[in-house]
Amino acid sequence: MINQQQLWDDEAARKYDTPGEGMFTPEVLAPTVKVLSELAGSGPAVEFAVGTGRVAIPLSETGVPVSGIELSHAMISRLREKVGDDRIPVIQGDMTEAAAGRNFSLAFLVFNTIANLLTQDEQVECFRNAARHLAPGGCFVVELWVPQLRSLAPGHSGTVEVSQPGYLLVDTYDVLTQHVTSHHVTFGPELADGRNAHIGRTPHRYIWPSELDLMARLAGFTLESRWADWDRSPFTAESRSHVSVYRLTSP
Repeated sequence: MINQQQLWDDEAARKYDTPGEGMFTPEVLAPTVKVLSELAGSGPAVEFAVGTGRVAIPLSETGVPVSGIELSHAMISRLREKVGDDRIPVIQGDMTEAAAGRNFSLAFLVFNTIANLLTQDEQVECFRNAARHLAPGGCFVVELWVPQLRSLAPGHSGTVEVSQPGYLLVDTYDVLTQHVTSHHVTFGPELADGRNAHIGRTPHRYIWPSELDLMARLAGFTLESRWADWDRSPFTAESRSHVSVYRLTSP
């Protein structure tokens, strides 16, 4: 069984933050925060897997009260270097069961993190926990990638997702369990530890959009909107990711 605390350790927390680059760029964060702020309205929000505060901090700066749930001690420590508990209170625990309060207007889970839960049962419980946090009519927003099984060549179980100088990302699939392992290869000429290459692996359970919708229904949600990205661009058969907004319609 995967030890998530070991997976998201101090080194992972340190590498996660890339200010001004990648998913920390204004081009990524601005539309994300805009959508979440509009959905929260005048009410509070809770982020499942708040991490180091990539989204929670700028969202709180718009005036939305933000709380968080986070399993990793290392991620919480990194967040605390930026803001105190009075600004963004965080409950340490599993997002399938940890409780950060009730009557939130918005719960959100971004950047594919629901896939870190490696069984369907855990993913369903995550939706149910979101429902417990929300006021009637509240929203649960999930950002998730679309499984790229069409990219698999016949007889092969892996795809090269990123190939660039110094970095290679290879995903390998187990279609029976819906598990995908991302292999992150960072290479030379020589890394800081003296080696020429370093391999890190992260496991996920991929979810089809229709399966995600059924999980939502089991927890009392209905799908309100689905976009290809935070800019609200249309979701199509060619979209590689989606932002799905679920409305709590029954307790």
